[in-house]
Amino acid sequence: MYSAEHAEYAVNFIECLNHVDGRWYGKPFELLEWQRKPVEEFYGTLKPDGTRQYEYLYLEVPKKNGKSELAAGLGLYHTYGDGEMHGEVYVCAADRENAGIIFGVALEMVKQCPALEERSIIRESTKEIEDIETGTVFKVLSSEAFSKHGYKPSCVIFDELHSQPNRKLWDVMTFGAGDAREQPVWIVLTTAGDDPDRHSIGWEIHEKARGILDYRNGKGGDNDPTWLPVIYGMPDDPDECAKIDIYDEKAWYELNPSLGITIKIDKLRQQAENAKKSEAAERLFRWLRLNQWIAVKAVGWLPLTLFDKTVKTIPREKLKGKKCFAGLDLSSTTDLTALVLLFPPQDGLDFWYKIYYAWIPEEKMNERSLRDHVDFDKWTKTGYIKTTPGDAVDYDYVESEIIKASQDYEIILLGTDQWNSRMLTQHLAKEQINVAEIPQTMNGMSPAMKETERLTRKGEMYHEKNLAARWCWGNVRVATDGNENIKPMKNRSIDRIDITVAEINAMAAAQLGEQLIDVNKIIEEGWTL
Repeated sequence: MYSAEHAEYAVNFIECLNHVDGRWYGKPFELLEWQRKPVEEFYGTLKPDGTRQYEYLYLEVPKKNGKSELAAGLGLYHTYGDGEMHGEVYVCAADRENAGIIFGVALEMVKQCPALEERSIIRESTKEIEDIETGTVFKVLSSEAFSKHGYKPSCVIFDELHSQPNRKLWDVMTFGAGDAREQPVWIVLTTAGDDPDRHSIGWEIHEKARGILDYRNGKGGDNDPTWLPVIYGMPDDPDECAKIDIYDEKAWYELNPSLGITIKIDKLRQQAENAKKSEAAERLFRWLRLNQWIAVKAVGWLPLTLFDKTVKTIPREKLKGKKCFAGLDLSSTTDLTALVLLFPPQDGLDFWYKIYYAWIPEEKMNERSLRDHVDFDKWTKTGYIKTTPGDAVDYDYVESEIIKASQDYEIILLGTDQWNSRMLTQHLAKEQINVAEIPQTMNGMSPAMKETERLTRKGEMYHEKNLAARWCWGNVRVATDGNENIKPMKNRSIDRIDITVAEINAMAAAQLGEQLIDVNKIIEEGWTL
């Protein structure tokens, strides 16, 4: 049966944070129509004994449609408005940072409502809010830090379930965890996942939700009367996906219920244009904007046509004495090692410009040519790659080459990864070459990759001709995450990508170097930090 009174109470509380004594306080959050409808159905559908029929609410929508605000509102409802004494409300996320996002939204809502703030104990250091009147605690958990037993949840909210590294937290928070409660609820608010192998807990629960929807729409599947699933996203069937024009704005509105409200149409239009030009951008567009579960493990970064389009010949002699940033990728001893010098716009240079250095062991080079299906011998003869003596990269030789480059050009900062480079970079530091370690992670590499792409596409970054660099560029495959970060994948890329990684490290050094320059300028002008 359906109770409009129960549905209205839940909606009113979430929208206006209606205090239990019936008075109204502020309006920090307003439900959108697509949010209001499942909330009303979830809390208004009752069993004959008057308790809620649904225990699980599954909401899957593309990024930036307002999941965090809804999750915070639902969490606060179960903290202050659901009538549970000594309740336990948990927000579960993949890591501490993501878990803190919903807590931050919830905390702001409480602070905007004096009546709730007055009855609350707020522990920001541990990300907890306690309702003094009911003894209910709102708390965040991450997969990085939780114990296996002892939870008696009245409400569990899973944010971005697809990001969970394994199923442990899900199992702990669902299997028998709410048995001590009369009306426990589990709420999943998520986007689609990057899960080509279909092994994640996110895919398992998505598949269950999709099956329930299929059953209720007369398409087979299995029903579960305790579940209320709502999915805005592309179909799971590849053939059905292929029939959809992902550049049709009508489809964007159908899949993004908050488009035009929390998402600007111009932003999607720009991302769609990028998607037409790049495999990686299309992958992100399908995943985060159209909510399509990703079925391919890796995609290319930028097309070779863009590399070819931005070749410009500037004799190295004309670059001597100019400022630049350097990026080093120090490979394993038997493969390519690369150095890229990145010159920013300056006197006599109106755009960004890159030159390449690469080294390979001289011995067994023919074997490597057969392995990688490229003619390294030809590239060494044309100067695209240099050989080092022996059957392993001679780091002393590479060091001397870097020092020579620093004498020809003014290297402001050299960026390198941490792998096997500490000894070399210590030697370079003694030669007055500033070195910064660039984390080879999403956060460490994504900003540099995005800036490289932006400048290259705008025709503001060029490079010298180098077929070895072109080969590495075309080999790059990228990993992406739910925050639209990207990084190159050495283990899944096609053949070698060392020169491109060095290029990314050079841009990362440039981004760090610009910050250092700004700080030095402030100090020179007499400001205090």
